[in-house]
Amino acid sequence: MLVLVLSQVIIICTNTQSLYAQVPTQTVETTDSVFVKNAGIGGNNTIDLLKRVQRDCIDYKPDLTILMIGTNDMNSVKYVPLEKYKQNLIRLLDTIKASGSKVLLMNILPFYTPYLLTRHPKAFYGEAGPEGRQEAVNKAISQIAKQEKVPLLDMHHYFASVGKIGLDKYSLISNEKNTGKTDGIHPTVDGYRLMAALVYQRIIMANLPHKRVVCFGDSITKGDGSITRNSYPAFLKKLLAGK
Repeated sequence: MLVLVLSQVIIICTNTQSLYAQVPTQTVETTDSVFVKNAGIGGNNTIDLLKRVQRDCIDYKPDLTILMIGTNDMNSVKYVPLEKYKQNLIRLLDTIKASGSKVLLMNILPFYTPYLLTRHPKAFYGEAGPEGRQEAVNKAISQIAKQEKVPLLDMHHYFASVGKIGLDKYSLISNEKNTGKTDGIHPTVDGYRLMAALVYQRIIMANLPHKRVVCFGDSITKGDGSITRNSYPAFLKKLLAGK
């Protein structure tokens, strides 16, 4: 069982039980009117998000956009050099903010390197290796968040600290023991629950608007593609609706 105490939020996460978050009752809006859009698409990088930001984000008129992007940008199939990635991320943030939406930016999750290297050649990452490449991306995200004056949720820190990344069946990143897959990148269902609870906590504690929320990103945002089952947008919607 995973128990986290985050400020005023208590998070309990197990393989078989739902995740529960307790917050001061006066801050929780219990309503079915909350709108949450799962706008994650597998394989997307910042170039892809720029192409569809109007259609899949702005056209939904969000008052809050939750953005996570960068995992595919750093890997071989959809690689975007770091400087271009920075430019793209700034363009995304500026475009979304110009529409009137607030933005909550997340950095990218840790991965299990042996699995990652079954899909991407080790030589591609150079001397820094995959971890060094990811560290550079997350450093850039942090710098841009400060520059653009948007809140940053350090999701990498939480997963790296308590996610048991590796071959353990309790890992919050998918592996053979917990999902039957040599994945190493995508969260488990409990991983998505943790993501949702952390996002929810930040929304409530920072008093971010949340009547209309778009979760914008790649397959880590997409999850199972739903807004009712196993994705962080689905779990977030339940929390925002007070269910």
